[in-house]
Amino acid sequence: MDQSVAIQETLADGDYCVIAVQGVLCEGDSRQSRLLGLVRCRPERGGQEHALFLYTHRRMAITGDDVSLDQIVPVSRDFTLEEVSPDGELYILGSDVTVQLDTAELSLLFQLPFGSHTRTFLQEVARACPGFVPAIPDPEFLWLSRYRCTELEPEPPTPQSWNSAPGTWPGRARIGGGRYRSWKARKGLEETSPQGRAPFCLGAGLQSRPAFDWRGWQAGAGSFGGAELGAERLGQRDEELEEAGREMSAAAGSRERDSAGGSSSDELRPNGKGLPVDQSSWGQNKPENSLSRQNKSKSEISNMVRSSTITVSDKAHILSMQKFGLRDTIVKSHLIQKEEDYTYIQNFRFFVGTYNVNGQSPKECLRPWLSHDTQAPDVYCVGFQELDLSKEAFFFHDTPKEEEWFKAVSEGLHPDAKYAKVKLIRLVGIMLLLYVKQEHAAYISEVEAETVGTGIMGRMGNKGGVAIRFRFHNTSICVVNSHLAAHTEEYERRNQDYKDICSRMQFCQVDPSLPPLTISKHDVILWLGDLNYRIEDPDVEKVKKLIEEKAFQTLYAYDQLRAQVAAKAVFEGFSEGELTFQPTYKYDTGSDDWDTSEKCRAPAWCDRVLWKGKNITQLSYQSHMALKTSDHKPVSSVFDIGVRVINEELYRKTLEEIVRSLDKMENANIPSVSLSKREFCFQNVKYMHLQVESFTIRNGQVPCQFEFISKPNEESYCKQWLRASPSRGFLLPDSSVEIELELFVNKTTATKLNSGEDKIEDILVLHLDRGKDYFLSVSGNYMPSCFGSPIHTLCYMKEPILDLPLETIRELTLMRLQTEDNGSQLEKPMDIPKELWILVDYLYRNAIQQEDLFQQPGLRSEFDHIRDCLDTGTIDNLSASNHSVAEALLLFLESLPEPVICFSAYRNCLECSGNLTASKQVITTLPACHRNVFTYLMAFLQELLKNSAKNHLDDNILASIFGSLLLRNPAGHQKLEMAEKKKAQEFVHQFLTHPEPLSLLSYSA
Repeated sequence: MDQSVAIQETLADGDYCVIAVQGVLCEGDSRQSRLLGLVRCRPERGGQEHALFLYTHRRMAITGDDVSLDQIVPVSRDFTLEEVSPDGELYILGSDVTVQLDTAELSLLFQLPFGSHTRTFLQEVARACPGFVPAIPDPEFLWLSRYRCTELEPEPPTPQSWNSAPGTWPGRARIGGGRYRSWKARKGLEETSPQGRAPFCLGAGLQSRPAFDWRGWQAGAGSFGGAELGAERLGQRDEELEEAGREMSAAAGSRERDSAGGSSSDELRPNGKGLPVDQSSWGQNKPENSLSRQNKSKSEISNMVRSSTITVSDKAHILSMQKFGLRDTIVKSHLIQKEEDYTYIQNFRFFVGTYNVNGQSPKECLRPWLSHDTQAPDVYCVGFQELDLSKEAFFFHDTPKEEEWFKAVSEGLHPDAKYAKVKLIRLVGIMLLLYVKQEHAAYISEVEAETVGTGIMGRMGNKGGVAIRFRFHNTSICVVNSHLAAHTEEYERRNQDYKDICSRMQFCQVDPSLPPLTISKHDVILWLGDLNYRIEDPDVEKVKKLIEEKAFQTLYAYDQLRAQVAAKAVFEGFSEGELTFQPTYKYDTGSDDWDTSEKCRAPAWCDRVLWKGKNITQLSYQSHMALKTSDHKPVSSVFDIGVRVINEELYRKTLEEIVRSLDKMENANIPSVSLSKREFCFQNVKYMHLQVESFTIRNGQVPCQFEFISKPNEESYCKQWLRASPSRGFLLPDSSVEIELELFVNKTTATKLNSGEDKIEDILVLHLDRGKDYFLSVSGNYMPSCFGSPIHTLCYMKEPILDLPLETIRELTLMRLQTEDNGSQLEKPMDIPKELWILVDYLYRNAIQQEDLFQQPGLRSEFDHIRDCLDTGTIDNLSASNHSVAEALLLFLESLPEPVICFSAYRNCLECSGNLTASKQVITTLPACHRNVFTYLMAFLQELLKNSAKNHLDDNILASIFGSLLLRNPAGHQKLEMAEKKKAQEFVHQFLTHPEPLSLLSYSA
């Protein structure tokens, strides 16, 4: 997920977030989540300056409301960001990357997630460093004064206060000084002797560097984690590939340039598959690291592996490096096409397990679940749900339960093998762990992890999925852990959650020119989790009787998942083993007794494991009744999975054939493509309703790379409401690709479309590398909506918005907000928008006692229906679930261009938070329509709290949900720190706990 969008919402006009990455700030034993954003400004004097913005956040950052600015670090001449290895730890593929940030004033240590996105982030920071060119003036950072951050002095510091002597860093080796061997040294023509600490510095003096001697490093390391890698055999293959790579690099000539703009293609050398290596991503080539690897005994390393602290060799790291030139991309494409010519199938044993732990801490050994088989698995995929049910875990990110269950799993792995953690990924209470046997670590590469929240408003992480994808030998594998919507009747919501995870889960590829990978684009997919599908039979006693008789197949006929798969609504193409074990939900905690609580939930097979792909054999599928920590029982499935393994000799021959055939190709030819369509018309576009048009690019006889490029003076290749998928790619001769143009209007773009300031019109420029540009026309019409319209505009619209002339909608939308009546000739407005009244009145009449209101998502199809009813005025036809109407209310408030509490009153609200009298006074200063809406909503929320015994809502939950919607900081200003964000919630909280006598019917609408 691109979290730079959330940061962009916090920035002033003209400032731009280049890229963002989520990490962990390490201070002693403390670990605090931070969002790091590289922000660019172009000062009036010319050039550009950068700063690193550090944000706290309470969950996955979707919008600016989710983050708070904590600190700003200018990227000055003395700024360095370097990849380091913590003392006593070995380099781990798939583990977090540790980087150290240093300036003259501070030193910070971060852990960033392993993967191509982090590598891209580090490269962008490297480009941002100003360098030591005398002709370039020192950055002044005057623009940072607009961000009232306590880390900065009131007056902009002089450049000298940020800069140290050029080219020197106290206590560090000088940048560019002896860390990397030259290309001659790699061939043995000269010797170099690295000195000092010499870590990988993304510093101001970054210079072009020779390639990393991966053959020498591998030979020196000897073994990884005590597992011999066959250095002689691998070294022989590497030499062959290197020679082939030199042929490719020579043919590519000087066309390829280093992404930092300074080095030529001579600096790029092939990795284990003839692809060039981006040495800027290497952080492990330190003399002391190499020494520590060689000096550690096998027993020491084995112990570290046992505790899951080390894993994969840099052989696999090399295979995952990016930096693809055109020729190398062609090689890769041909290798994929000829995969069967140089690979063979070998079976590996996979353990896949899922456990909903109901917010409990581990209380018993997990070996009865994780190590029940006599044979040790080669790979472990272990998933948890409901890791932490506390409000703190839901609204904020961190939880101690993560470490507790990670330790319990590590201790429960099969005792007959040594394992290493490849990756851990968590979204609130959904966690997934991936381990491999130590001897397989060298063959894991391209590790990426992503999350998708499907909770309320499509962003909360109480429901959703997490996934890890990786390449094992030559087979791509994706493991998904999901927790879908609860309750028997919500099977359609579960179906939607599944589809959302499939469509929104996207993994960055090693080659940045290629589009992200989706779940379906993998050879093997393993899907586990609490899918929450229930047993339809309403007679609980009948269900229990069938379980007692072990008539599982009879009971399976009532299983919701079976029915939905048969209807091809979900998991199309997936397989599941026969259910020969009793349902895994719901038990009394600490026992094997069915639920005896007041709700008396019916038993169900909530916890499942499914798979998709070839060469997969399920060996077992069972529950584990011995574990009694939770109200669920854990489930496991063991598979033999056929993985494609490379035959080194056949691979070399195939590669040589490809290189020879490319040598015969005339690279001077100009690529040319044909487009199946160049004009696209999107009719009747509606708010938050996706429309897709597609066309085909068919290539001619010359391989080509294509990309949609920005027009002059524009940041993006298209307007915000449009996206091309894929937006870039590579085509072999006579091949084709389908491009989808996706049009989606959200809160960011709706207001200008309502007012006519923007229209569904754009021109896309499709550029061919070394070829010509193609122009595509996009047009259409937008259906104005109450979503995205200002409050005062809606108060003047006494007719449904779609019944009004476009010119009237334009005038009312552009009309300035007045604090009081200014004698306008317009008719007297309504007290509150009629659309708001319709939503609240529906909930007041139907959902006042609804459990999980504002916490359980609605259905997307029902939101479309609700929006259409509001925009057309057909409220008599409004028929939707309570959860869908509640979510529509939240989306309506979120879409307001000016929030209920106006931007101008935001800071006053924070300052008087905790003082009810002063807070009421601030509310009286709001324009009448905003004041009425706030009072009306508070009255409704107070009514909900009167029924808390039924709906299980409390004032803290409502204040947290509505606080960020009713109070939003002014656009173009930085976000407040978390303590001040809590003040915003406290401001709303005091109105909930000190109700004023007010009738929900006292307003005209």
